[in-house]
Amino acid sequence: MRFDVFWRVAVVQLVAVALLSVILAAVFSHGLFEDWGWLAGPAAWLLCAWLTARIVGVAVRPALLGAVLAGLLSAVAVLVDLHWLGAAVAVGLFALWCARLPSREAAWT
Repeated sequence: MRFDVFWRVAVVQLVAVALLSVILAAVFSHGLFEDWGWLAGPAAWLLCAWLTARIVGVAVRPALLGAVLAGLLSAVAVLVDLHWLGAAVAVGLFALWCARLPSREAAWT
């Protein structure tokens, strides 16, 4: 496991999710998230994961697979009304996943 990648992924994903959450909350009403959160949340999570993979330099497709798996575990927290705890756990799991991936350049060789 590459600890430098773990920390870079964790920080970039956390910042990306937080910034996107603030922007979406400023632009849209709370009702939108109550009605469409099941779609907006996963889409935002995957967008942030894609951006994180590109910035950190890990292979994008495997990183997105890790984001989906971490997101599924996070969904359990949402179901028991612990949304932000689930997001924090998902960031950690996603970072662990990415820390085991080859770099983007190595993935193509």
